[in-house]
Amino acid sequence: MGMLPERKDIPPWVKAPEDLKDPEVLQVQTQLLEAMFGPAGSRIPYIKQVSKVMLELKVLESSDLTEIVVYGSYLYKLRARWMLQSMAEWHYQRQERGMLKLEDAMKALELGPWMK
Repeated sequence: MGMLPERKDIPPWVKAPEDLKDPEVLQVQTQLLEAMFGPAGSRIPYIKQVSKVMLELKVLESSDLTEIVVYGSYLYKLRARWMLQSMAEWHYQRQERGMLKLEDAMKALELGPWMK
């Protein structure tokens, strides 16, 4: 991962080239991206500015995962990675709780004692 991104839109808070080396990489389920980043990634610019990092999203073709590559100074990268992992975990747990509630509701509707 020592390659530098070929981007012209490096934000002013990211110092090239030192902040572009050794990015932090995490993988999240692609289905969680909209919940984390808003429709069409509308929250990404805000997250980048507040976190003082640069983000790149790379959809992995062979799975349902997306890589989030975080560039910036060492502490900002670690903080952003922790924040993004926490967001992904929170949305995943929220989604799981919703599915469990849906399953319980469907079971309750399937066969009540009056339908036997």
